[in-house]
Amino acid sequence: MNTTLTSKGQATIPKHIREALGLKPGSKLTFDVNEAGELVLRPEVEPPNPFEAARGTAQIKWEGTTDEYMAFIRGED
Repeated sequence: MNTTLTSKGQATIPKHIREALGLKPGSKLTFDVNEAGELVLRPEVEPPNPFEAARGTAQIKWEGTTDEYMAFIRGED
C-alpha cells in the first residue's frame, strides 16, 4: 500500500498496520532507518512501573486506625 506525505510531513498509517501494532490515537511511535535504508516503525513501549506491580500486594493485618498504625511503625508510644 502506498501513501502520500503531506506538506506538514504527515502520512497515514494503514489500518492493518495500526491494528497489527496495537496503535491507538495518542500512541507514541519510534521511527528508525535500518542499514538497508528502510523505515522501521515501532510502538514506543514504556518500561513497567515497579510500584504499580507492587500496589495492593501487602499482607498487613491491622485492627487499629491508620493513625495508630503510623505511630506503631514510627516507634511512638
